[in-house]
Amino acid sequence: MIIDNNKPIYITIKEMIENMILKDILKEDEQVPSTTTISSEYNVNHITVLKAINLLVDEEIIYKKRGIGMYVSLDAKKIIYEKRKKLFLEEFINPLKKEADLLGISINEIKSFLDGKVNNDEN
Repeated sequence: MIIDNNKPIYITIKEMIENMILKDILKEDEQVPSTTTISSEYNVNHITVLKAINLLVDEEIIYKKRGIGMYVSLDAKKIIYEKRKKLFLEEFINPLKKEADLLGISINEIKSFLDGKVNNDEN
């Protein structure tokens, strides 16, 4: 786990579990590692891990089987994908579009750049 000092640790743990689901490391209806396992593996406080798990439960990404543990929800991957896509558009694409409009850069130029077809002489 890579710690980002700009984020609380519980958010980093939450995103780590989400990434495991997106990469099919954790599959639908599969058990999530226990808070004890995660806290000892990454040397973080049990309460911090519990906070991350509770957020995932609140977002219906994981669910609790009483007395057994936490499991990946059937729609977990879809929920994460839709949430991350929306966040990506808000945090990256919308500001990119505004700056491109300000600089007079066309959508086609941006597409070409993303496709690696634009020569950047500054490199």
